[in-house]
Amino acid sequence: MHYILAHRGVLLADPNGAVVRDHEGVVGVEIEARYAVAEQLSLLVLKQLPAEPAGRFDLRSALAVADADAFARLARAAQIATWHDQHRFCGRCGHGLERHGQDLAKVCPACELTVYPRISPCIIVLVVDGKRCLLAHNARFPAGRYSTLAGFIEAGESAEMAVAREVREEVGVEVSNIRYVASQAWPFPHSLMLGFFADYAGGELRPDGEEITEAGWFDADHLPDLPPPFAISRQLIERFLAGASA
Repeated sequence: MHYILAHRGVLLADPNGAVVRDHEGVVGVEIEARYAVAEQLSLLVLKQLPAEPAGRFDLRSALAVADADAFARLARAAQIATWHDQHRFCGRCGHGLERHGQDLAKVCPACELTVYPRISPCIIVLVVDGKRCLLAHNARFPAGRYSTLAGFIEAGESAEMAVAREVREEVGVEVSNIRYVASQAWPFPHSLMLGFFADYAGGELRPDGEEITEAGWFDADHLPDLPPPFAISRQLIERFLAGASA
């Protein structure tokens, strides 16, 4: 059995920066909760920091080089750790929550409210116009980095409605022919990214100046710095470059 260790919602790293530890590494440490992540892999939530490991695991860097299976394991562990830490009390009556007997959930012993891990659905979309695609620079990105547009789905919206609204709000253009491509769990901290292509339908680019500071059209021969390969944004871009956006 192997373990991923967490404390107060943060995955922990050993002195070498690795997140997965053999069982010998947790002897004598008081465990607050245990969750299954995959076969032969569990998340251990610790009540206090051990002497080692005590470092914060660099999840983004690890995901940048992870394969699909490793990505899924790390994403699941990180999201469960965040949920466990942020949902300790009942949102209805304030009583302390307890582990559900069967499900991946917590239950209030006072009012019986059941709380499952939070998942926040988001859209992420690559807008295309023939041989060019729309990429934007987010204010939080490193200098020169461009990516696809993204945003949270609001209450009452379909994913397609959110695509059209987010594109309009962030860069001022209209889209049509919105089509689903793929999804990806995104553990920053608990999103589910729903990836789409959409066709440019009109309007001039007008970045909102707050979240999006720059936006432009790019073709295969003139691309800016792109997100890392593990990100669904990059996967959408690569599909477009391979001619698979129709």
